[in-house]
Amino acid sequence: MSDLKTPPAGPGRMLPPGEYGFDQLELGDHYKTAGVTITEAHIVGFAGLSGDLFDVHMDDEFAREAGFGGRIAHGLLGLALADGLKTRSPVRLLGIATLGWNWSFRAALFPQDRIHARLEVIAKRATKRADRGIVTFAMTVVNQRGETVQEGQTQLMMKAGPKAD
Repeated sequence: MSDLKTPPAGPGRMLPPGEYGFDQLELGDHYKTAGVTITEAHIVGFAGLSGDLFDVHMDDEFAREAGFGGRIAHGLLGLALADGLKTRSPVRLLGIATLGWNWSFRAALFPQDRIHARLEVIAKRATKRADRGIVTFAMTVVNQRGETVQEGQTQLMMKAGPKAD
């Protein structure tokens, strides 16, 4: 079960609140977001928005027969909530656009689970334009029990950021 725990922080800096552009980030920099509790309203709203009304998300009995303790949240709902936590964190990334995801769903998300995300800079590359660059973040979504429920990488095109005086 130890592989389900939040991985230890890398050797980089724990980022304090503030704005960070491409130029201000270094490999290994990391931070943890606040948390959000997954509610019935999240699940029902996401089902209506996405059109994914699969029984495992809407019917407790069906979900129990499928081997879960009850209804589970959509995996993509977990990803969407985690991305929202990233964008509303006191660590403000000067993002321009998300370029991609490489994502794994490791464990079920249940109503009343509280999740947070841990992000770490794992790659950076300049672009043809000096005012921006691309940063790859490892992102781990952890529940209230310390279990990794989702993880992967995301690429974010970022503004270069303010220059130091």
